[in-house]
Amino acid sequence: MKKEGFFTKIEDVNYTDENGIIRTRKESKFRTGRFLAILIPVFIVVAFLSCIRIVPTGHTGIVTTFGKVEEASLEAGPNFVLPWQNVVNLDNRVQKVNIQTEAFSSDIQQVQVSTTINYSINSKTAFTLYKTVGKNYYENIILPRALENVKAVFSNYTAENLISNREILSSEIVSAMKTDMEPYGITVNGISIEDIDFTEAFTDAVEAKQVAAQEKLTAQTKQEQLTMEQQAQAERDVIAAQAELEVTKIQAESAYYAGEKEAEVNKKIAESLTPELVQYYYVQRWNGQMPTTILGEGGSFLLNLPK
Repeated sequence: MKKEGFFTKIEDVNYTDENGIIRTRKESKFRTGRFLAILIPVFIVVAFLSCIRIVPTGHTGIVTTFGKVEEASLEAGPNFVLPWQNVVNLDNRVQKVNIQTEAFSSDIQQVQVSTTINYSINSKTAFTLYKTVGKNYYENIILPRALENVKAVFSNYTAENLISNREILSSEIVSAMKTDMEPYGITVNGISIEDIDFTEAFTDAVEAKQVAAQEKLTAQTKQEQLTMEQQAQAERDVIAAQAELEVTKIQAESAYYAGEKEAEVNKKIAESLTPELVQYYYVQRWNGQMPTTILGEGGSFLLNLPK
């Protein structure tokens, strides 16, 4: 029974033995045609698959040919490249990194600074970034420039001003970082100052100054309140004095007018009196008693009458 393999077959082969007799033997021969018919399609499929590169979502593919960076970037998804080309994936999503550093204020106060930087790379120019800086662009350019700019900006402000100007500090650092990162195709989306920590001695001095300022403000407030109360009382006294003077004036004028009125009445009464009218009023008011003393005309004599 013949047993043949997929790529082999059994054939009868004639040969001459040592005695000169022709004999027949079975030999296995490789089927080259069948092997090539299967090998070539498999090779083509493998070669095709090796030319496809999958770039993950949120990344940019950088193509290199024998180590040389090509001036083209691949977008996320499947991409076709030559078999001898390689693809390096760079993350183009917004990255968030916290940086801890030490800086000095303009009045030589040491501070510990904690900042957070948000940045991203430009997918269109990512090949330039990879070509000039490499894959570790954060460690090579972003971090050193961030540390340098934080220290430079902080050195322009006194320690007290650093506390109240965080937004201005962040804005100035972002502006400096954008100028430094623009040539590399890196976008600085924002920088936030998380914490500014001063030395214990400076913190105590600031607290003492704030307490003194608060006490001074309290004393000034009390003094201003007392002054206002005194001024208000003085104004009330002036108003009361003016009112009293006005009342006195009104009373004087009233008395004056009342006196003039009474005098006018008396004048009119005096003008209306006649000897006969006086005699009439005298008789009307006489109580029937005779006088005990009579004064003579012109006061020449005095007569005492008996009761």
